[in-house]
Amino acid sequence: MKRAEVTVHGMVQGVFFRVETRDRARSLGLSGSVTNAPDGTVHAAFEGADERVDSMVDWCRRGPSGAQVDDIEVTWVEPEGEQGFAIR
Repeated sequence: MKRAEVTVHGMVQGVFFRVETRDRARSLGLSGSVTNAPDGTVHAAFEGADERVDSMVDWCRRGPSGAQVDDIEVTWVEPEGEQGFAIR
């Protein structure tokens, strides 16, 4: 089990990035959250099985159709035992 904290840069707000992130994370059984930041980025945290977290991080490099991801920052931290996945 691991946890990734991700910041996604680019045209990522107003393109259903948070909704698709939540739906994908839930389908993979991951915990965490996703939120829009005032600077135009999207912040997300994914916690769960290693390969499933890796899959979400890889997806964030592309995002949903309509998004233009320029860059992502990933920080690996200790899992927090979070339950469920929410849009904040």
